[in-house]
Amino acid sequence: MELIKPGRQFDFMSKRWLFIGFSLLLLLLSMFSFVYPGPKLGTDFKGGTEIEVAFTAQVSSADVREAIEKAGFSSPDVVAVSDAANPNRYLIRVQEVSALGEPQRDMVRDHLCHPPEGTPVAEDRCPPAVRANEVKFSPGGDKISARYEVAPDLEGIKKQLLGIEGVSLREGENNPVIVSERDHKVEIYLKSKGDQLMDGLRTQLGAEKVPAQALRVEWIGPKAGDQLRDSAVKSVLVSLLFIMAYVALRFDVRFAPGGILALVHDVGIALGAMIITGREITLSTVAALLTIVGYSITDTVVVYDRIRENLSKHRDKSFSEIINMSISEMLGRTIIVSASTSLSLLMFFIWGTGTLKDFAFTLVVGIVVGTYSSIYVAAPFTEWVDRRFFKGSTYKRKKVRRVRADKRVDAVV
Repeated sequence: MELIKPGRQFDFMSKRWLFIGFSLLLLLLSMFSFVYPGPKLGTDFKGGTEIEVAFTAQVSSADVREAIEKAGFSSPDVVAVSDAANPNRYLIRVQEVSALGEPQRDMVRDHLCHPPEGTPVAEDRCPPAVRANEVKFSPGGDKISARYEVAPDLEGIKKQLLGIEGVSLREGENNPVIVSERDHKVEIYLKSKGDQLMDGLRTQLGAEKVPAQALRVEWIGPKAGDQLRDSAVKSVLVSLLFIMAYVALRFDVRFAPGGILALVHDVGIALGAMIITGREITLSTVAALLTIVGYSITDTVVVYDRIRENLSKHRDKSFSEIINMSISEMLGRTIIVSASTSLSLLMFFIWGTGTLKDFAFTLVVGIVVGTYSSIYVAAPFTEWVDRRFFKGSTYKRKKVRRVRADKRVDAVV
């Protein structure tokens, strides 16, 4: 299948400054979007609790958001999930996580009669059966492990935890529970923020509308979110570094800056498009950006390879003419590959939901911009680098050889 007839050439380089200006405008808009409205980080990066609930009766997103705020949660995000079987399915995110704050942990230790070392313990308030000599918290803060010197009084331990703000025992017959008779170890299960969120929805909307359990509950602490964010940035930067090294070794050092500039261009505009459209930046987004990096450099390498091939075949042409010829020869292939991939992703974008929809959107933008950057960013910048820093040696050296050959022919004649 041939979209473009063989031998037809387009003058891409004559319009390069117009398109370079267009690219700079898009990059400036993307940079400004980081300031206003600013990136909308997902739970993966900023931390928080996320639950997915399929309500048993009709509710609106405004009703759900209002109920969550009345339950004491701040800045909730309520997103409707497309589901033909249940149209009242929502994804709910809140900033609070299930981990207990340090003040609450200190209060729990105090109530369990395990104050800081050196602090006296009142014997009348803390008999041995309820006096913990060790207290540990799970990473999520929804489980407390305590050890006692004697057989613990479970009912007394339960009473100790009543009345602590933000601390609620999970409902169940065996809570607290003795997990080791020999070590007198007790485990106390607390309601996580997800459980408290479901309780708040039942209180505000009514038990007849809220199911007994959420479809999914996830949480991530702010420290883990920071680590994930830093790792995501490092992964993108390291991939750019290795790609630059590959292009420099595979072709020529003057080709590498154009390839890297095209990648930064593609990633920056794709991120800006997500921010402007109000989409969340999550780990799935980072995966999409890394996919864009791989796709874009593949397209650029194909163009570079044809440029290098034509440089050796057409020694009488300038670098700009070689670029026009090479891109024209590869244009049909580029359009077919990019269009077929984009059509597949558009199906996910139209009929997909949630994270899959955002992933497809990012890739579609990246593929379109990546195809554009291979033509109007990478190749023109490579020509400018060759002319500015290498004095056009890529084709000047060939031109000198041709002139010398012509002089030898004239001398023979």
